[in-house]
Amino acid sequence: MFVLFEEAGKYLGGRVLSEAEASAQVELDTGKRVKVKGAHIVLRFEKPAPAELIADARALAAGMDLDLAWEFAPEGEFAFADLATEYFQANPSLVQQAAALFALFEAPHYFRRAGKGRFKKAPAEIIQQALAAIEKKKQVLAQIAEWAAQLVAGECPAPVREQLYKILFKPDKNAPEYKAVVEASRTAQRAPLDLLERAGAIDSAYQFHWKRFLFENFPKGTAFPPALSAPAIADDLPRADGVEAFSIDDSQTTEIDDALSVQGLGSGTVTVGVHIAAPGLAFAPGSPLDQVARARMSTVYMPGYKITMLPDAVVQSYTLLEGGDRPAVSLYARFDEATLELQGTETKIERVPIVANLRHDRLDGVITQAWLEDAAVQSADTPEVVNTLRAPLSFLFRLAKQLKAQREVVRGKPENFNRPDYNFRLVGNEGEPEGSEQVQISTRQRGAPLDLIVSEAMILANSGWGGWLGELGVPGLYRSQASLAPGIKVRMGTRALPHAGLGVKSYAWSTSPLRRYTDLVNQWQIIAAARHGKTAALAAPFKPKDADLFSILSGFDAAYATYNAYQGGMERFWTLKYLQQQGIGELTATVIKDIPNGALVRADTLPLVFPVAGQQERGAHVRVKLGEIDEIALDVHGTVIERLDAPADAAALDDSGTDEEEEVAGPIAIAVDLNDSEAAAENTPA
Repeated sequence: MFVLFEEAGKYLGGRVLSEAEASAQVELDTGKRVKVKGAHIVLRFEKPAPAELIADARALAAGMDLDLAWEFAPEGEFAFADLATEYFQANPSLVQQAAALFALFEAPHYFRRAGKGRFKKAPAEIIQQALAAIEKKKQVLAQIAEWAAQLVAGECPAPVREQLYKILFKPDKNAPEYKAVVEASRTAQRAPLDLLERAGAIDSAYQFHWKRFLFENFPKGTAFPPALSAPAIADDLPRADGVEAFSIDDSQTTEIDDALSVQGLGSGTVTVGVHIAAPGLAFAPGSPLDQVARARMSTVYMPGYKITMLPDAVVQSYTLLEGGDRPAVSLYARFDEATLELQGTETKIERVPIVANLRHDRLDGVITQAWLEDAAVQSADTPEVVNTLRAPLSFLFRLAKQLKAQREVVRGKPENFNRPDYNFRLVGNEGEPEGSEQVQISTRQRGAPLDLIVSEAMILANSGWGGWLGELGVPGLYRSQASLAPGIKVRMGTRALPHAGLGVKSYAWSTSPLRRYTDLVNQWQIIAAARHGKTAALAAPFKPKDADLFSILSGFDAAYATYNAYQGGMERFWTLKYLQQQGIGELTATVIKDIPNGALVRADTLPLVFPVAGQQERGAHVRVKLGEIDEIALDVHGTVIERLDAPADAAALDDSGTDEEEEVAGPIAIAVDLNDSEAAAENTPA
C-alpha cells in the first residue's frame, strides 16, 4: 500500500512498511524510511506508484481554474475530495483528488487551511486584494528584470541612479532598485560598485565621495534653518584696558576663535592674555543655535571648502575680527620676565580690543626665528602692523620654546616635527568644488615660529582651564592619554586626567568654540566658574555625572572621527588628482611599515601613503613607479624600481612612527549582499 502524506509543508508519497495505531513506517522513492503520524496521511492507494501519482496530479492541478474552483467549492469547511467531486466528477479519480488537494494547498489566497486536508473559502474581497497584490508583484519582478538588464548592458536606469547612495550604503533590501543591482551584479559577475560605475551611475569620483558623505552625515543638506540669528550678548562687559590683542591664522580662516596679547614688557612681570571668542555668552544649552551646533558637533574641513558648525552670520557676530572690541573669555597668565616662571593665572569675561588678524601663510617668510630672536634682523617686506607687534611676538616665541621644553621634560622625550604640513589650494575655486579644479599643493614645516607661538598658547589655556575646572569640581570635556606606551591612545572623558602625549596634567579643549562643540560646552562651564567661583559646580549648565555630558562626549567622538576621516580622504583625492594633472609617474618615498606581500611607503614631497609590492626594510629610501590611480577607491599602488640609500634609523622616521596607524585607502565597504538575489523573487513585497 502507498500513502500520500504531509511533511514539513510538502506532500510526499511512499510505500507503507508497517503501521501502528497512530503512525506508519513509510519508505520513500529515495529509499529513505520515515515515521509518519497517522493524522498526516491524506490518501491511501494501491496504484499507481507515488511518484507517478504526484506528477500526474500536479500537472492536472496546474490547469485548474481557481476562480471556477472557488465558485464550485462548498460553503463552510470542506475536504479536498469534496472539491474534486464538485469540480471534476461525481466519483473523482485518485489523480483528480490529489490534484484538488495540491490546488487548494498552493492557493492560500483562495482557500484557507482548516485542518488535515480540509479547507475554507476565502472571502471574495480578500481574494481581490490578494490577486491585485500578486499582479503588482509580477510587475515589480518584471521591473527588476528590466533594470537589471539595463545595468548589465552598461546603462543606469534613472530610479537606480537616484537611489545610488541608499542602495550602496543604507539599502532597503526589499526595494526593487536594490534587487536590480544585486541581480545585475550576479548576472554580469561584477562587483556592484564596478557595475554601477561602468553603467554611468557615478558621473564624478569627487561627487561620489562628497554625496556619500552628505548622505551619511547630512541627509537633510548642509543649509541652516532660515530663522536662525545671532543673539546679542546681554552682559555689560568691561573693556580690557591696555590690551592690544592679535590673532594668528591662515588666510582661509573665518572662524577666528583665539587671539593673544602681551602686557608688562620690561616691568619684570609679563602678562600673557589668551582671548577666546565668546559665543557661550550669547546663547545657552538647549537654544536653537545650540541645537544646530550640537547636531553638527564640529566644522568639517576639506580642501577648498568647509561646512561650518554655526551659520556664517553667527560666526561673524562673535569672531575676533580686527578693528574693534570683541566679547571674549580671557585667560591671563603672569610670568617672571627673566625666568619665565608661571606666577599665576586669572580668567576674565570682557571686551577685548583686537588690533590685527595676522595670516601666517603670508608672514612665515617674514616672522622667522632669526627675526624674532635678533632685533637687528630687518626685512623690507615687513608690514607696519607686524613691526609694532615685534616685541610681543618675540616674547611669545621665547615663552613658547620654554613651555615646549617644560612639557617635553614631563613627556619624557622631545616632540619632533619631521613631516611638513601640506596646504591645498584649488585654483579659481569659489564655493563647493566640482572635482576638476587645478590643485596646488604647498608645504609648511610644522613647528614654524608662528605655529609654535599659537600651539603653546592654546595648550597653556586648555590645560590651565582644564585644571581649574577640575579644582572647582566642575565637569568638562577632557582629552587624556595615560602614557606614551604603544597602543595607549588619546581618549575623551569628563575628568581632569593627565595627557602624556602633551606632557600636561589635564587638557580640556576650550579655545575653538566657534568650530568645535566640545569647546563651546567647556566655555559654558568656564563662564560659570568665572562668575561663581567655588560654587560654580552648582551653577554650571552641566553638573557632575550629567548624562547629557556623556551623550555629548560620545556624539562628538564619533562625528569628529568621521569628519577627520573625510578630510583625510579628500586630501588624498586631491593628491591623486595632483599626480594626474602634473603627469607624475614616479615618486621617491620612505618605507614606514611592513604589510602582507609588500610594504607601506610615505612619499617624500606629497601627503601620500601607499603600498608597494615586495618586502622592504623599514626606513629604506626608494624610488617608486606608480600604478593606475583609482579615484573611487582613492587607491594607487607602486613598484620599487630603485633603492636610493641604506635604511635610516627607524626611530628617526618621525615621533609617532611606531604608534600611529597609517590611513591608506582600500576597497569601499558597501552594504550590497549578492546572496540577497536568490531570495529576491520570494521576498519582494506585494
